[in-house]
Amino acid sequence: MTPFRTFALGLGLAALAPFAAHAAETSILNASYDVSRELYKEINPAFVAHWKKAKGADVKVNQAHGASTKQAQAVANGLEADVVTLNQATDLDFLASKNVVDKDWKSKFPHDAAPYTTTSVFIVRQGNPKGIKDWSDLVKPGISVVIPNPKTSGNGRYTYLAAWGYALETEKSEDKAREFVSKLFANVPVFDGGGRGATTTFTQRDVGDVLVTFENEVALLKTEFGDKFDVVYPTLSIEAAPPVGFNNIVTAKRGTAELAKGYLDFLFSPEAQRIIAKHGFRPRDEAILAEAKLPAIKTFKVEDQIGPWADTQKKHFADGGIYDQITATKSN
Repeated sequence: MTPFRTFALGLGLAALAPFAAHAAETSILNASYDVSRELYKEINPAFVAHWKKAKGADVKVNQAHGASTKQAQAVANGLEADVVTLNQATDLDFLASKNVVDKDWKSKFPHDAAPYTTTSVFIVRQGNPKGIKDWSDLVKPGISVVIPNPKTSGNGRYTYLAAWGYALETEKSEDKAREFVSKLFANVPVFDGGGRGATTTFTQRDVGDVLVTFENEVALLKTEFGDKFDVVYPTLSIEAAPPVGFNNIVTAKRGTAELAKGYLDFLFSPEAQRIIAKHGFRPRDEAILAEAKLPAIKTFKVEDQIGPWADTQKKHFADGGIYDQITATKSN
């Protein structure tokens, strides 16, 4: 018997009122990257309460997580996400090329549409038995490094580019940077599809001496594993600014444009910024960032150290690019 018939036959017409109210509830879907699960699990109910207070309307936010580039591809292929909160500008540019988001998506929200930043850090086993302190330690013989696949994961691409930028800074040569990154990736035993999969490989499968991942994973690991793992901040890392955007096609179809924009606007509000800081991300609100007391770390932007994102994507990660050349050499 269907739920509707159960209501009608078992409880009477009066019981239909809550069901009808639920049916009238408007929902949106946020397609996000995989290590943001816990963040949006807390952001979403806060937004629902905010929207109810501001607009008097009941809404629901559904969530879909996966490797960032895979999520962008899924949305382009028809996943009906009203908003996307991915971790790399190239994923939004890809959606813009498919007319899913506006070409000028960066101008739609503050800070180039990125409500927070993060950076790549090292997670090592308790006591740091291999003495890992900086990127130069990751290329040493016998060091096993866990990194998600840069072809599918923004997390993996940021790691690759962080290592490349570090080598450029220290060696002042693209040839030396390529040699350095080749050595690092020769030390990677397995490539997971996304950042959370890499974390699971390192923490639960006990693979690797060091996991390179986003800083926000530190708080999660402390919650789940206590002092089983330590964090190491390298001398130089990369600024990751996960961007957001709304899906013009889906919001027009579903009539959710106002709600979708309101949701993304909310991410820049003090309330959401505090939640962002709580989960180990670096909020854009300077006062809240100061309250978070995250360790200072020297970072660079891809555009400043390596080149424009579009050129970097093509040069390093397109089919046949430097990353493919490096990994092909590894497999031969």
